[in-house]
Amino acid sequence: MRRLLALVGLTLGLLLPASAAFAHEEREITIPDGSGSVPAHRQAEPDLLVCKSDKAAFERAVADFPADLKARNLQLWERCQQDGTRHLQEAVDKVDRPGMAIAILPGLYLEEPSQAAPAGDCAKLPARWSDWGYQILSFEEQQKCPHNQNLVAILGKRDLQIEGTGADPTDVIIDAEYRKLNAVRADRADGIYFRNFTAQRTTFNGVYVLETDGFVIDRVLGRWTDEYGFLTFATDHGLYTDCEAYGNGDGGLYPGSASNLNDGKGHDVERYAVEIRRCKSHHNALGYSGTAGDSVWAHDNEFYDNMVGATMDSLWPDHPGLPQNHAKFENNKIYNNNADYYGHLRDGTCSKPPAERGYENGVVCPQVGVPTGVGLLVAGGNYNVFKGNQVSGHRTTGFHLFGVPAFIRGEEDLAKQADTSNHNRYEGNVFTGNALDVWWDGQGTGNCFQGDTGASSPAALPVCTPEGLTGGSSRVLAEPMKVMKLYLCSDFSARDVRLPAGCDWFGASGIGMVETQVALGGSLVLALLAVLFAVRVRRGLVIVAAAAGIVGLALDVVAAATGSTLLTGAAVALMGAWLTLLGVVLRGERPVFGWFTLLLGVLTLADAVDRLIYLIPLIPLGPGWFRGLFTGIWVLWAVVVLAPRPRRTVKEAA
Repeated sequence: MRRLLALVGLTLGLLLPASAAFAHEEREITIPDGSGSVPAHRQAEPDLLVCKSDKAAFERAVADFPADLKARNLQLWERCQQDGTRHLQEAVDKVDRPGMAIAILPGLYLEEPSQAAPAGDCAKLPARWSDWGYQILSFEEQQKCPHNQNLVAILGKRDLQIEGTGADPTDVIIDAEYRKLNAVRADRADGIYFRNFTAQRTTFNGVYVLETDGFVIDRVLGRWTDEYGFLTFATDHGLYTDCEAYGNGDGGLYPGSASNLNDGKGHDVERYAVEIRRCKSHHNALGYSGTAGDSVWAHDNEFYDNMVGATMDSLWPDHPGLPQNHAKFENNKIYNNNADYYGHLRDGTCSKPPAERGYENGVVCPQVGVPTGVGLLVAGGNYNVFKGNQVSGHRTTGFHLFGVPAFIRGEEDLAKQADTSNHNRYEGNVFTGNALDVWWDGQGTGNCFQGDTGASSPAALPVCTPEGLTGGSSRVLAEPMKVMKLYLCSDFSARDVRLPAGCDWFGASGIGMVETQVALGGSLVLALLAVLFAVRVRRGLVIVAAAAGIVGLALDVVAAATGSTLLTGAAVALMGAWLTLLGVVLRGERPVFGWFTLLLGVLTLADAVDRLIYLIPLIPLGPGWFRGLFTGIWVLWAVVVLAPRPRRTVKEAA
C-alpha cells in the first residue's frame, strides 16, 4: 500500500516544473572525516600584515578608535609599510606553514591584481558550465586559476587566521565590486579562522568555505551579494559567531551539506557539525538557508526583516546529506520576516548588471521562490528540533512545514518518495502576532507541536510529550489543496522572471488565489445541485440540509480567500451534514445513490474532524483525498439522477 501511495506521490511530483531542479552547483566533494576541531582565536603577534600606503587616509580611518586600539593600529601601520603587503591575496600567497596569522589594517581592499578576467589557459578550462552561468571547477583548477572566480583564494592552507584590526567589521572591507563570484574563498583550508572584516558585492558569496574540517567566522559581515553572505559547504567542526549578513539574494547564512554525522539517529545526538550563535541576519531573501543543513545547532541568533527568517530543505539534487536532518534551532529571535523583494524582479531592476541594481540602497534580488511573511520554513526535513524560540510578527505563518518527494533530489526509489518531513519537534516556543502560528501540509510521520500554539492549519496538531507525541498521524501525501498550491507555487524562476499567478507567495490575494478559485468553482456546482435536490425532493429535512450546505459552500470560499482553518472546518462540517441528511432521505428513492451520498457525507464529516479536532491516525491518506475523489464521482452521478426523464406516450405504455 505504501509503495502504491509513493507511486501516486511520485506521479504528482513529476508534474513539478523543471525550474525547481537547480540551485547552488558545486564540484563533487568529500565530507571531512571529522578528525578536526573548531579552531581557537590566537592573540599572538601576526606573522603577516596587510595595509594600504596612504597615511592620511589611514589616520582618518582610525581617528575615532579607542586610544589603545588607535595606538596599536598606528604601530602596525608603520611596521606594515616596511615589510607588509598591499593586498590580502599577496599575504595569503606568502603563507608557508600551518598556524600563521594575517592582520588586515583598516582600509578598502579591492584586490586589483585579482580582478582581471581569465586569460590564456585559464580562459579555456574544460570544466562544465552550471545553469547559473559559472564553471564547476575542480580543486586543481581552482589552484591553477585561483582568480577565475575568487577575489581572494585560500587553497589548501591549514590553521590560517585572518583578522581585521579595526574597531568594527566595516573598518576592513574586501570588495569584489561584482567582478567575482566570491570575495573570499577558503577551500580545503582546515582550521581557517576569519575575524572582524566585511566581504561584499559579489555575484555569488561574500565568504565561501568548502571541504574544510574546522572553521570559524567571527564578527564578519557579509552583504550585497547575488546569493549568500556566508556559504559553508561540506564542512565539520564549524562555528559562526557574532556575525551579520544583509542584502543577499538567497540566504544570509548558509551552512549547507554539513557533516551528516547524526544520520540514522533519533533526537539525542552527541554533537553538531556546525554551531551558529549570536549572529544577526536581516534584509535578505532568507535569513538562514539550510539545503542539506544537517547537524547544525543555531541558537541565540536574530533573524528579522527577511522574506523568510530561516529555511531548511531537501529540494535540490547533488547536495550530500539529503534528506536534510538534525538541525536544532534554540532560543532564537525570529521576527517580522515580512519583506517582499519580488517587486525588484517584476520591475526589471534585477535584470540589470549587478553593479547597477542598487544593492547598497536596499535592493535584494530573490533567487528563491518562498512564501513571504514566514518565520521558519522546513521543506522536507527530518528530526529537527525547534525549541524556546521567540517567533513573532509574521503576516503568513510562524512555522511552515511541508514534505518534498525524493525524486526532487534525484532519488527514484519508490520506497523513498515519502521519506521527508518526519519526526520534527516544535516545543516551548513563544508565539506573538503571527497570522498563523503553524502551517503544515499534513504529510509525514512523528511530527509534533507544543500544545499552546495559536491559530494553525490544520487546527488539530499532534502534541509533543516527553515520551513522544500524542495525536500523531502518518500521512504519505499532504492535503490535496495544499499539494495543488505547492505545485503551482514551485513554478518560480528568478532567471526567467516567472512568478506564478494564483500563488499568494508572489502577491495573489482573495479571488486571485488558486485555492479560492478552486473553492469557488466547486461551490457553485455543489450549490446548484443542492438547490436542484431541494426542489426535486421537496421535503423539509432536505431543504434545511440544502440551506446548511449552501452556507457551508459559501464559507468554504471565504475560508479559502482568508486562509482561515476554523472557517474551512466549519464549512466542511456543514457540507457533510447536508450530504449525510440528503443520503438518508434518498436511500428510499434511489438506494444505491442514496447510500453513496451518505458515505460521502460521512467522509466529509470525517474530513472536518481531521481538520479541526483530531488528526485521524493510522491512515496514509487524509479523508480529504477520498472526499475529493468521491465528490467528483457523486457530481456526475447526481447530474444523471437529476436529469429529466422522457415521458412515455399512451401508445408506448400500451
